[in-house]
Amino acid sequence: MGRGDLTHAEWVRLEPYLPASGQRGGRWNDHRKVINGILFRVRTGIPWRDLPKRFGRWKTVYERHRRWSADATWDRILRAVQADADLAGRIDWSMVSVDSTSCRAHQHAAGARKKKPSVPKKRTTPRHHRPDEGLGRSRGGLTCKIHLAGEGGCRPMAFLITPGQWGDAPQMIGVIERIRVPRPEGGHPRTRPDHLGGDKAYSSRRNRRYLRRRKIKHTIPEPKDQRANRKRRGSKGGRPTSFDSAKYKRRNEVERTINRLKNFRAVATRYDKRVYIFHGTVAAAAIRLWLRP
Repeated sequence: MGRGDLTHAEWVRLEPYLPASGQRGGRWNDHRKVINGILFRVRTGIPWRDLPKRFGRWKTVYERHRRWSADATWDRILRAVQADADLAGRIDWSMVSVDSTSCRAHQHAAGARKKKPSVPKKRTTPRHHRPDEGLGRSRGGLTCKIHLAGEGGCRPMAFLITPGQWGDAPQMIGVIERIRVPRPEGGHPRTRPDHLGGDKAYSSRRNRRYLRRRKIKHTIPEPKDQRANRKRRGSKGGRPTSFDSAKYKRRNEVERTINRLKNFRAVATRYDKRVYIFHGTVAAAAIRLWLRP
């Protein structure tokens, strides 16, 4: 077993949720060897063609990753692993925080074809395809942004990829609605944390109204300009927002989650041209974090 490969305990937890092999089209190569190759590339950020030979043909490893990114297999595996952790009581629902991080895009990430990609062997568009490919241009060059919700144990619950210049507040609802942890013993998937934390970038009347409607308690500081505008309007400005400074100290958990996620070099720097493949790269890194004890 090479450095960074799945341990036996991690493989035992992951194997039940992988797609069955031996279906139409012939047998797939060993899942464990191919997944170790995918994780090696995600961790090191090397080009696919430079994968060590112990993982087999690089084309096989890449195609498996592209296929699972296109048909949302990585997302299904992530939710299954989260459900397993929730069943064991290893998810801290008491505080889920939202934040975002910018990822520089390598020059190899530019230049994707304008034609819509398709799911291999199917005439459908990949689930997470975006016409803008999630790339934005700023003074520093091409960037993309990962909007993330992290639980108290410093592991990602859900994420959303947008161009780098997009703001944080408009994406908060989209990130929260992606939290969906199945319950193997029956019942609806859990989608609502006990408490939500975020910095002042997420302070907006739309976000607070959404959280109140879903009965999610939240700790989001109010910026000075919003506070002054509310006071200026008098009774029409609404009630002052509540703020728990002790709860707000736990917002560092989502920042630590981002740091752990960006230890994977293929996440810290985007090398993938297509946004749905980069989404699969982030999902594979998140799965690895959930598999760790």
